[in-house]
Amino acid sequence: MKNSYCSELNKDIKDYFKILEPDFPEWLNEYINTNELLSQKYISVTCGTIYSDLFEDDFFFSSLDHSVAVALIVWHFTHDKKQTLAGLFHDIATPAFKHCIDFLNGDYMTQESTENLTTEMIKKSENIMNLLERDKIKVSEIDNYHIYPIADNDTPQLSADRLEYSLSNALFIYKLLDLKAIQELYNDIEIQKNEENEIELGFKTKKFARILVKVTSRLSVIYREDRTRYSMQLIADILKRLIDEGKISKNNLYELKESDVIDIIESSRYKEIFNIWRKAKKVKVSKERPENVYYVHHGAKVRYIDPLFNGERISKCCKIANKMIENNLSYDMNNYVYLDFDF
Repeated sequence: MKNSYCSELNKDIKDYFKILEPDFPEWLNEYINTNELLSQKYISVTCGTIYSDLFEDDFFFSSLDHSVAVALIVWHFTHDKKQTLAGLFHDIATPAFKHCIDFLNGDYMTQESTENLTTEMIKKSENIMNLLERDKIKVSEIDNYHIYPIADNDTPQLSADRLEYSLSNALFIYKLLDLKAIQELYNDIEIQKNEENEIELGFKTKKFARILVKVTSRLSVIYREDRTRYSMQLIADILKRLIDEGKISKNNLYELKESDVIDIIESSRYKEIFNIWRKAKKVKVSKERPENVYYVHHGAKVRYIDPLFNGERISKCCKIANKMIENNLSYDMNNYVYLDFDF
């Protein structure tokens, strides 16, 4: 892994990547080190929550780290260049604060609004297009990872994308698994056929399928709990105000580092409320609409996994796993969530 991106990786991420693919595909480096992908180094996978004391996480795992890791998983299971590149490029159109921009776009239930720019981002990159032409790969073969079921598929199936953000969040952000546990879990995964007779990543051992359900059920709640929905909508609304006021543009969100956008926020009239959120330890919740404060009152995308165990959904053959999934899906998102300020 001798190149600018990989040479800057810390040991923790290198060790994690080594699990996903012990023999790093060196051919991938030229694609990783294009400007469009390298810009993803400055975007956190936490959708901005890393910047607030409401959350315990302090590890900066970038959107590029995630994309490379997805590519490594796809390569590990397929050794197919086109599928691997589709995994690498799937978040190339990710803006600062990631899915907060889906909230800004009113797309908090599906969180896919930024994906429409993937093809455009690839096509406007001279470096990427030259590499693809050299390797005789068409844009249409790598700009939509949805066409490759190992890279991506529908919830609650297991794909490289869904597996990766589950593993990295569990390891680095929320400390639910360590490297040894991830190694054991990952080594139990293989390509199987699901109930639709389509290929899908699945587990050989019930124990590991159940472990993944336990971990991802916890993560699923974190992704949409009160503090998370509030934080993502607040960031989105601050950015919308700044866009409306001409202090920043939507295009800037695809060009600037998150730290640069934060500097803009902190030099604006929203500095005080942004810092109240950053220093907050707990959100307030109410079943009744609070008066004279900024609040959030809506749901969010439900991310969960019901993996295969030898070709059958683990929820169908394990009562414990099924109960964990049911408890996860029953999480109540009907609260009004707020802090003590308005704007």
